[in-house]
Amino acid sequence: MYLDGSAAAPVCGENPDILALLGDRSTLARRAAFHIEEASGQAGLSAYRRLRRDVFVHEQGLFRGHDLDDRDSDPRTVVLVARAVDGTVVGGVRLGPVDDGPDIGWWQGGRLVVAPAARGPHGIGAALVRAACARAETEGVLRFDATVQRRTAPLFRRLGWQRVRDTTVAGAPHLRMRWPIRRIAAQAAAAKGPLGPLLAPLLPGGTGFVGDDGAPVPDTDVIAACDAIGPSMVERDPDWAGWCAVLVNVNDLAAMGASPLGLLDALGARDAAHAARVLAGLGRAGQAYGVPVLGGHTQLGVPAALSVTALGRTRYPVPGGGGRPGHAVRLTADLGGTWRPGYRGRQWDSTSHRRAGELRAMTGAVAAARPAAAKDVSMAGVAGTLGMLAEASGCRAVLDVAAVPRPRQAAMADWLTCFPGFAMLTAAAPDAPPLAAGPAAQAVCGELTTGEGVGLRWPDGDITEAVTSTVTGMGPA
Repeated sequence: MYLDGSAAAPVCGENPDILALLGDRSTLARRAAFHIEEASGQAGLSAYRRLRRDVFVHEQGLFRGHDLDDRDSDPRTVVLVARAVDGTVVGGVRLGPVDDGPDIGWWQGGRLVVAPAARGPHGIGAALVRAACARAETEGVLRFDATVQRRTAPLFRRLGWQRVRDTTVAGAPHLRMRWPIRRIAAQAAAAKGPLGPLLAPLLPGGTGFVGDDGAPVPDTDVIAACDAIGPSMVERDPDWAGWCAVLVNVNDLAAMGASPLGLLDALGARDAAHAARVLAGLGRAGQAYGVPVLGGHTQLGVPAALSVTALGRTRYPVPGGGGRPGHAVRLTADLGGTWRPGYRGRQWDSTSHRRAGELRAMTGAVAAARPAAAKDVSMAGVAGTLGMLAEASGCRAVLDVAAVPRPRQAAMADWLTCFPGFAMLTAAAPDAPPLAAGPAAQAVCGELTTGEGVGLRWPDGDITEAVTSTVTGMGPA
């Protein structure tokens, strides 16, 4: 990946001799003074490390002999270098996980360096910092820190970094600074933010169940739930859309502690063949979960659309807003499976390979445990859904990032923002027993406190804000 390093338009790859022969002076004039790339070969890494030695050892005297450390030998460390037009390395920066343990989405940038002759109006240092931030977010990082010299702190502040605390490196005063990553907040706002004003006149769910996964039908023990599948999924992946229509509704009933009674579907499709593929997936999922399709409506010759209503039964519905400050937060999630093809980083398929008994053990876990509060993880992701549980409970939630059960193949940012197949968030007293959820993994990974929003707590005790206020605006249930 190349990032332009000047105010001119980027022109990457043109041979200046050819441009001169062609008389293309305009393109030559607009040619970037440098470009940024990953140092994937030994030559680039060696040039970057020589530049670091020249600046940090010989010019600034921060280190003796060399400035190499354990981060340089970590194969996960990424080095970005700035190359001049002639290919010379004129700057660089490194970034990667903060320690040798599992990558939990906490990275640190460092060793930002620019050759003395290249300092000035080209803005190489700023371009390297911006490139490092972009790369960190691309890698699924949720916390990105840097320890910077005091004299360079104004540059970082201009670029949007936030001061954390004073510190000392090699006997010299430095600042710990942090790049604000707003991926979770942005997703929660986009997916759920408009709901409060839109739904307020309807009071969905009724008192005590506002904004819940399902709605108790008055004067009965019946729970009703309804979900629609995105039209693009119905169009592109009809079998999976049918499967998911059952999955999400059964999960909604499961979060309420209800046993499913049956489903009703409403399907729009361009033709009979396309409708058949959707209904095949729906039928397979209904059989796997033991939920009959009671009826519905099918219309052909129209744009793709699918919604399913599910009915379940329980005498003791579990609210999403039953949590209180001091309750422990538990995540119970099926980590089996893999990313759904075509939805990498967004949809985890943990269910289509499971046996019927395994699926029913997971979906019956909340009913058996009867926690104070429960919500199934929706398209708002783990963090956004936790924010919804906390909001409905009139609380704030703190999530211990290192304790979150997570598949090895999933970056932390992806896992906390994706639809995970089966994942249930519950709140209960700290000594409450775990859920009997078959093959699903689970862990206590946070707590409810006073306040609002969701904080991410890291192994060093720092808390970064994932959601700064309420998610839906619907308020306490």
